[in-house]
Amino acid sequence: MYPRHALALLTEALADTPVVLLNGARQTGKSTLVQTLAADTPRRYLTLDDRVVLAAAKSDPAGFIAGLSGPVVMDEIQRAPELFLDIKAAVDRDRTPGRFLLTGSANVLLLPALADSLAGRMEVVHLWPLSGGEMAGQAQINRADLLFNGPLHALNNALALPPCDRATLVTVLLQGGYPEAVARTSPKRRAAWFESYLDTILQRDVRDLAQVEQLTELPHLLKLLATRSASLLNQAELSRASGLSQTTLKRYFSLLETLFLVHRVPAWAHNPGKRLVKSPKVFLPDTGLLTWLLDMGADNLNALPGLPGHVVETYVAAELLKHLGFCEQGLTLYHYRTQADIEVDFVLESRSGHITGIEVKASTSIDSNAFKGLRHLQETEGDKFQRGVVLYAGREVVPFGDKLWAVPLSVWWG
Repeated sequence: MYPRHALALLTEALADTPVVLLNGARQTGKSTLVQTLAADTPRRYLTLDDRVVLAAAKSDPAGFIAGLSGPVVMDEIQRAPELFLDIKAAVDRDRTPGRFLLTGSANVLLLPALADSLAGRMEVVHLWPLSGGEMAGQAQINRADLLFNGPLHALNNALALPPCDRATLVTVLLQGGYPEAVARTSPKRRAAWFESYLDTILQRDVRDLAQVEQLTELPHLLKLLATRSASLLNQAELSRASGLSQTTLKRYFSLLETLFLVHRVPAWAHNPGKRLVKSPKVFLPDTGLLTWLLDMGADNLNALPGLPGHVVETYVAAELLKHLGFCEQGLTLYHYRTQADIEVDFVLESRSGHITGIEVKASTSIDSNAFKGLRHLQETEGDKFQRGVVLYAGREVVPFGDKLWAVPLSVWWG
């Protein structure tokens, strides 16, 4: 079993919070993680994927919750949102820490039933697919904190950061982070897993969450979004390309978000004096799934003179999301773009309002021009600017001037 960032967060939350939700896409390892916890604190395990359990929960939610005693795990809670109000009532009567450990394979924070019930009584822990650090057995190192204001000068020596060689980067991009996909070293078997994975989600989970007129439209929309990963979200253009009305498109897009298949990164627009683009960027937060949807394999990636920039940027977005969940500085992820098209791929902002800009380059070498957007951010934000980092497919950590650094992409797995 891989070490997981979320394990310590779960343990801490269960020690002082009555309801804890482990939230993440299917096949990210939620059941395995819950079983690890059960070895220390025995819990009754119930899954709402079991038809009998699901029928009991839906037919009499109050009686179902009243019949539970001691700490309990309820897996796939999104399948019975009727339970939320009765869990709230049970917690209001008995606030024993760790009483309910819920897992959800849909983002139940986006479901109205939860917003009206367990808000303020529950802590949420997110479980993304495996990070590079987890796969390398280094789950305790938070790379978001490190990039924000950590000791980058020590990466070449004290932390022994390896160079980012192309073969490793191609492997990392193609495998993604779903444990079952990572375990399949054969491209054919991995492709079969991704196909089965999407079929399961789009056929079963979509039917559970929403009434969708044409299920065939969702895979088509997801493939369109794959070609636009790391781009600004343009609803009007997507509507034209997909043939969906904007109303239907927004509904389907929200459904894909709820299922963790797409993710929006909002624009950083905290300076009212600037003319900034306010549209979010859209990402498919797993490059294994992304490259499968784009029909990219090792052969065609290796045949290219350089790796696709939007795929590498998507990889960095996914890694940042995984590390933000357990960072110590309360960092929030944004992107930055002015109306004059000066941009920085990512901005990390701390609770105190300090920012670090991150630019992503798929090339093995860079020059001063790679820091254009970061220098603009540094000049305009003054004391708020913590540092600027260009992540590139090279070998060395190199300073490029005051508060500016070039760092190999291997920082995510080294």
